[in-house]
Amino acid sequence: MDDPNTTPSRIRGTALSADGTAIAYERQGDGPPVILVSGALATAATDAPLAALLAHRFSVFTYDRRGRGASGDTAPYAVEREIEDLAAVVGEAGGTASVHGMASGGALVLEAAAAGLPITQLSVYEPPFLTDPAGRRASAARRARLDGLLAADRRTDALELFLADVVPPGTLGRLKGSPVWGELESLAHTLAYDHAVLGDALVPTVRLREVTARVMVVDGGASPGWQRETVRAISEALPRGRHRTLTGQTHQVAPHVLAPVLEDYFAA
Repeated sequence: MDDPNTTPSRIRGTALSADGTAIAYERQGDGPPVILVSGALATAATDAPLAALLAHRFSVFTYDRRGRGASGDTAPYAVEREIEDLAAVVGEAGGTASVHGMASGGALVLEAAAAGLPITQLSVYEPPFLTDPAGRRASAARRARLDGLLAADRRTDALELFLADVVPPGTLGRLKGSPVWGELESLAHTLAYDHAVLGDALVPTVRLREVTARVMVVDGGASPGWQRETVRAISEALPRGRHRTLTGQTHQVAPHVLAPVLEDYFAA
């Protein structure tokens, strides 16, 4: 392990996506490249704590996904454009990279790998697909309502609807009264992008068979049963899938718990 008192190099830059959209990224460290892909309502800053823990061994790239933070948002949105955005960051990393995706970012990473991006190995943490068709119908109705709120620019209502099933009971009120709420509102429109990445919300079993790279699919031991069932289904559908559970962790996984698992996996 490197000297913990050594400060990894940090470089900020912009990758130009295929449609001309500027994608802002930051690189920390000077080892083999690892790209972190964030989930819903998250930016590169969200992944910064995990990046800092990995930067002593890897060259870690975090980036603002399309429509977030310092990145552009060329219309119309399409999942293919987000894959091109990731391809542009892979290009900045040297042409190939290991990639980790969180939640809907994990769904994006899996689709990018299936589409043929030069990802050497990847890991994902609890992509929010479903395994139950009945749950898909309920999810589709909720997504349609959320998309309608976003189309009407009712960002607060859209956030409340999304977060009601994400944050612990009693937390939403405190969140609305905090400075973080304004930041979340600025990202609310990208919830529709994450919905597009998830497709019909069911685990894309057939598509996953096209992922040729090895994949570690991770869940938290304290996460809800449906999420853990989803992770098992994803790992079983992948030709080179591997399932890993982090004891005591939830969907809001602690960076200091996840980091050594990713380090061992990507260094292998």
